Amino acid sequence: MKELMKSDVIGVSIVMPCLNEAATLAACIDRAKQALAQIEAQHGLLGEVVIADNGSTDGSQKIATDNGARVVDVPDPGYGAALIGGFAAAHGQYLIMGDSDCSYDFVESVPMVTALINGADLCMGSRFHGEIKPGAMPWKNRYIGNPVLSAILRLFFRSRISDAHCGIRAITRDGLERLKLSSQGMEFASEMVLKSTLLKYTIAEVPVTLSPDGRDRAPHLKPWRDGFRHLFYMLMLSPRWLFLIPSAVLAVFGITIFALLLIGGTEMVQIGRIGIGDHWAVVASSALIISVQTGFVGIATLMLSYKEGMRIPTPLAKRVLSHSRLQNWLLLGLGSMTSGVIWAGIIASGWISSDFGPLDQMRGLIASFTLIVIGLQCAFGGFLLSVVSGNRLRHAHFL
Repeated sequence: MKELMKSDVIGVSIVMPCLNEAATLAACIDRAKQALAQIEAQHGLLGEVVIADNGSTDGSQKIATDNGARVVDVPDPGYGAALIGGFAAAHGQYLIMGDSDCSYDFVESVPMVTALINGADLCMGSRFHGEIKPGAMPWKNRYIGNPVLSAILRLFFRSRISDAHCGIRAITRDGLERLKLSSQGMEFASEMVLKSTLLKYTIAEVPVTLSPDGRDRAPHLKPWRDGFRHLFYMLMLSPRWLFLIPSAVLAVFGITIFALLLIGGTEMVQIGRIGIGDHWAVVASSALIISVQTGFVGIATLMLSYKEGMRIPTPLAKRVLSHSRLQNWLLLGLGSMTSGVIWAGIIASGWISSDFGPLDQMRGLIASFTLIVIGLQCAFGGFLLSVVSGNRLRHAHFL
């Protein structure tokens, strides 16, 4: 890689997060420079190596500058924070990220840049389509963590990515800026993939090799802790699976139990060997109330993600939200509360007419008050959706 002049326009930046990587940093920079030389020869793009240093105390900064890299000091701790700082300081229109521990060969990023030039927004490395050398990946990561998390990604987001957590990848500058990435820790890698998928980015994959890292210390990655972080982040970006599907399941359960109890009158309802009596009305009521609350949170979360440009609304979402208005939710809530009050009033009237005798209307009474509570939830939920939509009575104005 030739020495750059101020007048040179940098097309490619290789960004490496660094925290005490003195043992491997020089070798990584050397391979990165070889990759940039190949990119320049193939595509005529000049490049740079950016080391996003996260507070190293082992002399990594001097090693980087001595080997021709540019060091960017990132005070905020964390893998994601380092990459965000490094990307912000990088000059290239094509950005490559990879670890500085010799686990990846930056020369294998050359086809990634080619994929970006050919129209991809993001190009992922795939260790499972490439090679995982012996000792490079712990068995729990290889056979449990990565396959499970990648499978969840494909299920939740309908992504075809084979290796969602590969540490070497490339993205266009425009693509990166539209993602508005903010995660400070290891979940940064998931955030990039998930938001790219939600925004319908063109995502390419190239095979890469994972080698045992050259560190003389334990890796920064904590498999269980960081694995759960990735899982939680996927759930946070998937209101459908976090809120709406559980809401639907609870609603079906609650309605079914109530229907069986009310049809059965005062008798115990048998489902196989299980007897369902009055106490199950409390369970059904709780399920329905939680269902409505969870459903409103899910709708609000979807609306917020549409409003902030984090996802593209589907035709179904557009149709549903076109009917979502504060007045409709208030009318629905009023209808539910009125039905509940009338039902409870009929039960109370029968009790009064019996001269306050024994009352055997537990199921109906619980159902009536469930309707009242759900009515209140609909009213308050309608106001919540109005606030999320920008204090508007109609909730689909941003679609």
